[in-house]
Amino acid sequence: MEKASKNSPFAEILAAWPEARLREVMARAGLEDVRRALGREQLFPEDLAALLSPEAVPRLEEMAHLAQRHTRRHFGRTIGLYVPIYLSNICNADCLYCGYALGAGRPGARRTLTQEEIRAECDILARHGFQSVLLLTGDAPKAAPVKYLAEAVALAREYFPSVSVEVYALKEEDYRKLVALGLEGVTLYMETYHRETYAQVHPRGRKRDFAYRLGASERAGQAGVRRLSLGALLGLYDWRLEGFWTALHARYLQKECWQSAISVSFPRLLSVPPRFTIRYPLTDKELVQLMLALRIFLPEVGFNLSTRERAGLRDRLIPLGVTMMSAGSSTRPGGYSNCDEETLEQFEIEDRRTPAEVVEAIRRAGYDPVWKDFDRAFFEAPT
Repeated sequence: MEKASKNSPFAEILAAWPEARLREVMARAGLEDVRRALGREQLFPEDLAALLSPEAVPRLEEMAHLAQRHTRRHFGRTIGLYVPIYLSNICNADCLYCGYALGAGRPGARRTLTQEEIRAECDILARHGFQSVLLLTGDAPKAAPVKYLAEAVALAREYFPSVSVEVYALKEEDYRKLVALGLEGVTLYMETYHRETYAQVHPRGRKRDFAYRLGASERAGQAGVRRLSLGALLGLYDWRLEGFWTALHARYLQKECWQSAISVSFPRLLSVPPRFTIRYPLTDKELVQLMLALRIFLPEVGFNLSTRERAGLRDRLIPLGVTMMSAGSSTRPGGYSNCDEETLEQFEIEDRRTPAEVVEAIRRAGYDPVWKDFDRAFFEAPT
């Protein structure tokens, strides 16, 4: 593992905004601070804090109009579609909130897909029309080593123009290996930016290394990954603080990894193992405020919305800044080609609509569903 000294300088920026300082800034925020933030062309961190504060709640409708204008200006009226493929549910970490964790106690077989099984999953999803996939594994380098990931990326690229991974944090050289085989994107959630909570919910395993995980997105960007997606697992800690720290991280990556497109996801804890209690649940209205504040602070950043959220809410969130949505998802290995097998799933899907039904919902909202938003030829040197 790389030494902590090689990790992202973002750690210093995060340290400059500790919880005490951030809570004080939010507590001082008034309606005038919110009004000023809504009128700025370029927002400062203090403006973001105001938009995340309780004082901004009466201005949510105004925030929604501004967020919508920002989104249409930078992304038009399009919603990209993607789908996850879970390669393995074997995990050596013991994240207390996760269904894959060693101590979760959830029933279901654990397995890692073979190349033939990965091909079967890809074939089914490609026939649905998907051209963008996200390959996922647990935090288990022995079950899914880099060599296995490389083979999976190369195989998926036979079916899809855009292939991303959501796996354990890698070294820069390993990200480079995957990029050489066609990897386009890396999704990596910090889970929580609050160090004390991070240590509590990751009691053991390699994932316990906060600093190493914090620098992973930047390592991926430096390795040539073209799309970087980040986020906090909402419910582990105070959503206002997590949203602020996530936005700072996204802005930092925009500057340091300027050749990469940055996006933010909003995974909300709803389905957790019996041993874990969601101590900081957020309401639908709070989720809306979080998304609006981050859209105004980060007008050029993509927003991803997964099937963790129920169908009706996802439809209502479309105009508020969403640019990418998953559809027809399964959170277990072999979930598309072998529906009868009782393999362990990571969490329960809330939006169980088919891809065609999600496409129709996007159109009803007045947006255009997009299966592919680029041609890789634009990014490759001619031979």
